[in-house]
Amino acid sequence: MPRWKELPASLDERVRQLVVQLRRLKDRSGLSLASLAVKTSYSRSSWERYFNGKQLPPRDAVEELARVCGTDPTRLLVLHEVAADAWTEEAAAGDPADDGGTAPVAERRRWTTWVLSGAVVVLAAALAATLLTTHPWRHDDDRRPAGTGNTEATFVFVQGRGRPCDIRRQEGELRAGYSATHSTLMDLKTSGWEVVEAQCLLKHHGFDPGITDGSYGERSKKAAKDFQKDRGLVVDGIVGPDTWGELRR
Repeated sequence: MPRWKELPASLDERVRQLVVQLRRLKDRSGLSLASLAVKTSYSRSSWERYFNGKQLPPRDAVEELARVCGTDPTRLLVLHEVAADAWTEEAAAGDPADDGGTAPVAERRRWTTWVLSGAVVVLAAALAATLLTTHPWRHDDDRRPAGTGNTEATFVFVQGRGRPCDIRRQEGELRAGYSATHSTLMDLKTSGWEVVEAQCLLKHHGFDPGITDGSYGERSKKAAKDFQKDRGLVVDGIVGPDTWGELRR
């Protein structure tokens, strides 16, 4: 596991507690920063800033980290909400106008620290219990089957929202967990879980389809063409049975 840098002394305790929990979750997963960048919508440098307390991670980043690590994001999102309030307060407060306001602020911070320390202990214990009972590190076939688990039953396209790619080999083929199809035809303007599956597999093979949002656009089609050319297939950018077969190899 990496040796984490010491968090800034000026970091608010509420933000510090969130970062500590995110670090622990990342350590348990065994994923590197580069792996997180591949499996989420956020870059390696972004994750480095989040884990070092230089920038408050967006709510979506917290959700994606939890999803990639196979745990329920609810408890982390509670900590994130508290940390976001602290981050906003720090930005709005600035420097005190005089020494008269210093003591009350310090007293409130000490009180908040005591309360949060107790809350974090409870949350950490609950998180540990969840990890032990759900065994998210196991590669069970039913952990994220197509159409269930970490995905909704009905696909809804959200502009700019990328889905995490967790590629695994199951039953001798590569799967991202969004669809088990081998034959769905996809061309421009196609959308759905099958598109997310194809985008993740293209990305896994080194052909960048852009954001893995489930919408088959020009960038996804170019990635498919480059992949087809590399594998000696008909280069038309249409994902069909032959292309699916190579994507799952």
